[in-house]
Amino acid sequence: MNYRLIAVDLDGTLVRSDQSISPRTIDTLRRAQQAGVKVAVASGRPTFGTAYAADALCLKELGGYVMSYNGGEIYDWQSKERLFAQTLNCEIIPYLSKCAKEHDMAIMTYAGNEVLSESPNNQYVQYSSMRNRMPIHNTSDFVAAARKAGVVKCTIVGDPAPLQDLETTMRRELEGKAGVFRSEPFFLEIVPSGIDKAQGLEFLLNHIGAKREELLAFGDGYNDIPMLQFAGTGVAMGNAHEEIKNAADRIALSNDDDGLAIEIEKLILNS
Repeated sequence: MNYRLIAVDLDGTLVRSDQSISPRTIDTLRRAQQAGVKVAVASGRPTFGTAYAADALCLKELGGYVMSYNGGEIYDWQSKERLFAQTLNCEIIPYLSKCAKEHDMAIMTYAGNEVLSESPNNQYVQYSSMRNRMPIHNTSDFVAAARKAGVVKCTIVGDPAPLQDLETTMRRELEGKAGVFRSEPFFLEIVPSGIDKAQGLEFLLNHIGAKREELLAFGDGYNDIPMLQFAGTGVAMGNAHEEIKNAADRIALSNDDDGLAIEIEKLILNS
């Protein structure tokens, strides 16, 4: 297979458990780009939170792409042109805030280089701040702040078991109005209706004039399932849950064992 685009999820895929990217993975993705294959970082993170990874992979110098918010924003990282963007319907934000409060959970969103939340001391909000390298802006009125910012997604955070129950309820209540899914067991993402990584990658493939058969995608999370199923070759990481592995064509070693690099060496660099 001659691949023209590699899509890589960040957390649990490109990024190791200690939040670093291995030198082998960086070198492998650079060599793939130098061989003519485009690379897109495809993450649920905000755009600002993906920048360090995009820069580590030389996407600016080598002409790659950043697809953030699970496909809610797509950037040409070389020109910094925003190719696609869709914001969340602000009319549903009060409902999201109400659900979080009723279930004793926190809600957050992203604006520019900041995390917006009424719960700056929440452990999951702080984790998001650390992971995305974005400071927390403590707002006294989340709904007003999110509406004013015009956000791409909101995230409700909490312990996995009750959050899974809330996901079921919100999917039913927001059907046709927004997409609802967990990117991590403790992160419940709410995005514009029709937005997911597969839709974003379809847009990007059309932009570069490539076919889905020429797409190689790597992921480990529930929000990666659509792109793994859409790609010509979908690769689940060894650290992924069985449900994600079942959606893939291949299983790599874990993110801590250079699984992504090894697969690219086999499939593209023939080494």
